Amino acid sequence: MSELKRSLFGSRSRGRSSEDAVDEPIDESGEVDAVLDAENLETLDASDAPGRREKVRLGKRLLSKKNRKRRKRKFNLAVLPTLLTLGNAVCGMAAISVAMSDSLARQPEEKLFVAGVLIFIGMVFDALDGSAARLTGQESRFGGELDSLCDAITFGTAPAVIVWRISDVFPEKLSWTIGVLFTLCVLIRLARFNVETDDDDPHDGFEGLPSPAAAGTIAAFAIAMPDLASIATDPVYPEFAHIVAQYALLSAHYVIPFLAVVLAYLMTSRFQYPHVFQQLVSGRWSTHQFGQALFAIVGGFLLHWVALPIAFCYYAFGPPVRSLWGSKAASPEPATLDE
Repeated sequence: MSELKRSLFGSRSRGRSSEDAVDEPIDESGEVDAVLDAENLETLDASDAPGRREKVRLGKRLLSKKNRKRRKRKFNLAVLPTLLTLGNAVCGMAAISVAMSDSLARQPEEKLFVAGVLIFIGMVFDALDGSAARLTGQESRFGGELDSLCDAITFGTAPAVIVWRISDVFPEKLSWTIGVLFTLCVLIRLARFNVETDDDDPHDGFEGLPSPAAAGTIAAFAIAMPDLASIATDPVYPEFAHIVAQYALLSAHYVIPFLAVVLAYLMTSRFQYPHVFQQLVSGRWSTHQFGQALFAIVGGFLLHWVALPIAFCYYAFGPPVRSLWGSKAASPEPATLDE
């Protein structure tokens, strides 16, 4: 009995702090009896059952309070990473609000542009919170779970709202279904990442398209639409540029919902994607990657915002195309009869 007392409530010589006190004090023997009899109440005599029930109630109350105090003492909130993570959620909520608002005196393209920019700002917060946690040694399970919840808002719900608002050529039920499918695949992607990623993971790459990249692809199209409208009407550009821009604006209403379906599939796939931000921070760039970065800079200088969807589509579809092309090239040709 004495060993059980020490294991449950600690040594008597340690004393008790004010945090572990309860409103109704009971002796240690009563506490131990309450715990031991918790599972045997049904076998007690009717005359003794009420007293035992009271002891069990008080014992459970004391143990529950001790456990709560212990959990509170162990939990420390990492302020800087948490603020960055919450900033991601704020950007996602703001993007949804702007995209859905009918009271703003703005054109629909301008509201979608602002919503896309807010998603990109959320991507910056999402990239910085993990780095801040690792640099300050404040990585925690709480931060990882909070990060996923905020990602579900910014990279799951906000892009679905953009899909709903940007396309008016499909039936409303079909557009709603596509947006819901995209959001559900983001949730599956985030849950799978949390389960399969270990604490010692180097974060050099991803299995499946990351949800920020999928959301960024849709946001990039929303950001590029005002520039396309300007190119389609600005006399500075040649005639063929006007035709291409007009065709792109008309086809965007069909392409973006279809693109959302493909991105939803890529998020749940097993294709390997590089962690661009991690490589950028660590400085581990190959000559090929450095050349790609130069092309992206030149393209951004020439095409302005129109370069964004091109760059994101290259990142999203590059690994699947290379993987499928490589597997096709590596597969042996069927042998002929003579062979």
